[in-house]
Amino acid sequence: MTGLSRRTFLGAAAGAGAATVLGSRLASAATTPKGCFAGGTVYIGSYTSGATGHGLDVTTRSGAALNPVRTVPGITDTSWFDRSADGRTLYVTNEGDPDGYVSALNIADPAKPKLINKVSSKGGAPTHLSVHSSGKYVLAANYSSGSVVVLPILGGGKLGAATDLVTHHADSGQAHAHQVVNDPTGRWVLAVDLGADSVYVYGFTAGKLSLHQQLKLPSGAGPRHLAFHPNGRFAYILQELRAEITVASWDAAAGKLKALSVVPAVPPGTTGDRFPGEILVARDAKLLHATVRGPNTIASFSVSPDGGTVKLVSTVPTGGNWPRHVALDPSESWFYVSNQRSGTVTWLPRDPATGLPGAVAGQLAVGSVNSVYFAS
Repeated sequence: MTGLSRRTFLGAAAGAGAATVLGSRLASAATTPKGCFAGGTVYIGSYTSGATGHGLDVTTRSGAALNPVRTVPGITDTSWFDRSADGRTLYVTNEGDPDGYVSALNIADPAKPKLINKVSSKGGAPTHLSVHSSGKYVLAANYSSGSVVVLPILGGGKLGAATDLVTHHADSGQAHAHQVVNDPTGRWVLAVDLGADSVYVYGFTAGKLSLHQQLKLPSGAGPRHLAFHPNGRFAYILQELRAEITVASWDAAAGKLKALSVVPAVPPGTTGDRFPGEILVARDAKLLHATVRGPNTIASFSVSPDGGTVKLVSTVPTGGNWPRHVALDPSESWFYVSNQRSGTVTWLPRDPATGLPGAVAGQLAVGSVNSVYFAS
């Protein structure tokens, strides 16, 4: 399945009635909670190939509301963001298929990103990237080719040619790498592969990956993304095709994941489409949250004090169709959800007492939106 056909299947092309222009926002009905991070630059990624997005848009915040500023020209199919350790360079995936790229942009002035260079991801549909905690490399996951690439960071934030490329292989069907991150120690790199139903653990030295473990999940689970508990001892693996979270222990000394339990991401009796999208853990680690496409909700889970047990406690409508991504603002006072099919970014207040999302307070129209990233 190509990146474009995947996006068609999972809703990147705007559905009927979707917004097609980055434009007018609805007035926010919410007041800004005390201590809320207000202002700053926010980047929004969207699909451009066979879709209605602009690629990369710059917005600012007024209270919780997002206000459009400009589109950065020539940055196509932007589907993930991360930035350099010094905060002066933004790295984005350009999810072309069969030829994907990763772009580096100077954000010394966050409101005016300037392209530094663009390099091949050595595969198709790069859907995720992360800057390694060493600050020396960008890691990217190529969805359609099922591969992970390592790109060195050169002077001034420029990207160099790949130092390594590893390709996954599924027992049946095709591998689809969907995420690649390092563990909290920086010693290990973990790649989540939806098609191979696996999380791969790699040793990482001098820009080279060496396979250390392949944690195989049940056939058809479709792992998409994972998030670590702040204590570094547990990882929560979001499964796209079974609407579940696998709780796994993480032994950083040994570089080993161990699956412990599986928790549904939807209430009992839920029918129809159920495709989880994104997962995040709040800084206080009392809750983790995931988007679920189909019911179009943010699912919230309580987390035990040690991190080893999670339980679904709440589901809240995102106010849009097909929530691909969710982010918390830097103060963790607001949730921002990228609703792909409806072409909207919605924002929901986070209750300061419970940590749970409230009702939608406003929205911004962004065609074929896929993600939101806070620069400042």
